Amino acid sequence: MSAARGLRGVRARNESAWLLPLADPDVDTGMRRFGDDDEVDLVIVGCGAGGSTMAQRLARAGWSIVVLEAGPFWEPDRDWVSDEAGSHRLYWTEPRVIDGDDPVPLGSNNSGRGVGGSMVHFAGYTPRFHPSDFHTETLDGVGADWPLRYEDLKPYYEDIEEELPVAGQDWPWGDPHSYPHTPHPVGGNGEAFLRGALACGIEARVGPVAISNGRFGHRRHCIYRGFCLQGCKVDAKASPLITHVPDAIAHGAEIRADSMVTRVAVDPRTGLATGVHYEHGGVEHFQRARNVAVAAYSIETPRLLLNSASPQFPDGLCNDHDLVGRYLMVQGAPQTGGRFEEEVRMYKAPPPEVSSEAFYETDPSKPYKRGYSIQTVSPLPITWAEHIAAQGHWGTELRRRMTDFVHWACLGALCEFLPQPENRVTLDAEKDRRGMPVARFTYSRCGNDRRLMTAAAGTMEEILTAAGASEVMTIERYAHLVGGARMAADERHGVVDADCRTFAVPNLLITDGSVLPTQGSANPALTIMSLAARTAARLGAGARGGLRRPQREPVREPAREPAKES
Repeated sequence: MSAARGLRGVRARNESAWLLPLADPDVDTGMRRFGDDDEVDLVIVGCGAGGSTMAQRLARAGWSIVVLEAGPFWEPDRDWVSDEAGSHRLYWTEPRVIDGDDPVPLGSNNSGRGVGGSMVHFAGYTPRFHPSDFHTETLDGVGADWPLRYEDLKPYYEDIEEELPVAGQDWPWGDPHSYPHTPHPVGGNGEAFLRGALACGIEARVGPVAISNGRFGHRRHCIYRGFCLQGCKVDAKASPLITHVPDAIAHGAEIRADSMVTRVAVDPRTGLATGVHYEHGGVEHFQRARNVAVAAYSIETPRLLLNSASPQFPDGLCNDHDLVGRYLMVQGAPQTGGRFEEEVRMYKAPPPEVSSEAFYETDPSKPYKRGYSIQTVSPLPITWAEHIAAQGHWGTELRRRMTDFVHWACLGALCEFLPQPENRVTLDAEKDRRGMPVARFTYSRCGNDRRLMTAAAGTMEEILTAAGASEVMTIERYAHLVGGARMAADERHGVVDADCRTFAVPNLLITDGSVLPTQGSANPALTIMSLAARTAARLGAGARGGLRRPQREPVREPAREPAKES
């Protein structure tokens, strides 16, 4: 397919890149406004990867859509700065409680705030899940099987990769495929990875990153400024704010920012969701809707469902089988730095520019199941200082080592930690400023998780040493929360079905990373968007009001034995 023909195909289904204003910076100019009393076809909670994709797809299908987002409507040129500390306002910093044997720090690394969600400050790495990720229980005896297959998502992966768009070399792992844009130039960090991988006999590739390589519509070329995680001021890096929201607005959707949803309402007579309670400007509101989709993130989605308890759902909405909030997962994300005599300047390129999935699948010779991927990462000075301090270096020694910043390369791994029911979100006794119980996130690693983390760190140290590093250091960390409202074949094993529809409430959907039964060793953003696109396509193919009743096979009564004569 020619590049021009490919662009025509993208514009036919999503014109966001061409709708970005060249002069007026506000993409919400002229946006349609609904009233709370308007019964819209769909109200969506959250405007991140899943929520924005649903809004854009169904707005194009003619649905009336309101998206309620707790954070602000960002304007990149006005709101984002080339400063590491200045990016903290992009993160969700409202109170949460963490505990367990291995508590997970929350904030900058794994949650977002505002239109675009956490993709506003994600690194841009967008790999697909592998076919094996969809049946790990059958294949490897761990995790869970999805109620759908890789092949069910493949066409949506391809569509979203074109719309972001994704740049990278041809990909040999999982289901081998190519990408819409050619790979970006490789900086010093990527050169070190490629050199060390070659010396170790490890296959590596450039990409895949959701960063346009060249102009894309009104979006400008990447300028390699090194602040991808702080918000891309030039719109080269993809986020829903620029890849799906403009087209959704152009087709009549309303994005209502600074609106915190506190409860989902369900009619006790019909068992259907009727809308959501939310707070805007300190005032309580209720938005009526024929259908509701929750896409609020793997902590806020379970929190919202649990806080929506009622006489019909005394333990929380959709929580009849005590599954809401369970099986929350993080990826082990250790980072290993290597010091080189020559200057590396690892920040002068997209952070995840070179990667390898050579260790992604289960290796029967290893003492663990599943695997890990490796990519370049580029911590900026504040984060790098935290890495050095974690090695026990303080004061004069910390300052001395910080002067060496430009001589260090850094790699990061993503380890597939396994879903466990005890890793979960519950409601804490502490209340937030609205009087809503805050989320308590309990997390502990299992033995398989620990062995994977150790193996990944060892591989990264081997690569950097082979590349010529005179010193290496590793810090353990986490990334990418998913799970909490998992997808399954039936209500005894999950909260939603293969179409992201909750088993308990037919017109209530969950369309964020909460539904993932497993997480692979891949960043989840592309999969979340692809799942949302698939759900929207299946809804859009039906009635405009949505499928108000679950589509199930009729229940057959067991045949009765003939009554015996007395």
